[in-house]
Amino acid sequence: MLSRGTGLILALAVLVAALGGWLQHRSTQLHRADSPLLGKALPALSLRDLNGVRHRLDDYRGHRVLVNLWATWCGPCLREMPALNRAQASYAKQGVVILGIAMDQPSRVRRFLASHPVDYPILLGQLGASGTSLQLGNTGELLPYSLLINAEGEVVASHAGALSSAQLTQWLAPTRSPP
Repeated sequence: MLSRGTGLILALAVLVAALGGWLQHRSTQLHRADSPLLGKALPALSLRDLNGVRHRLDDYRGHRVLVNLWATWCGPCLREMPALNRAQASYAKQGVVILGIAMDQPSRVRRFLASHPVDYPILLGQLGASGTSLQLGNTGELLPYSLLINAEGEVVASHAGALSSAQLTQWLAPTRSPP
């Protein structure tokens, strides 16, 4: 028979193991980010850049586009940006466009980009209940959040969380198909 202390430790260990399994499963589900837009046309959104100029997302039709939602306060977003910048340089000649959409205040975005410039376009997302993030299928409103759009303007992949170098290659290399 188990002593009360041993039984308590055993019960706590089982609880921790179950919680760990659930968290691992939940993390996998969050990162899969099966967007409700998969297989559908990208919504017809028009967003301003930091100079106030409007850009329509369908202006990028004819290119494969990686849309990346981010914010200055999001650590994983900021760690991901150098890889996105390298990907833009590597794949631009193949018609790929990385498009950053900042889900943040314009003043913060300007300050951040002044000291950490990127070589891809940055647009300003609309915040709020019916904001850009939700319109782009980010139902969990997690950042960073990325969509891969094919040349026909259809969403072919989505991902919540920072994209790894391997994922970027899988998404952007012309000989590979997205997950």
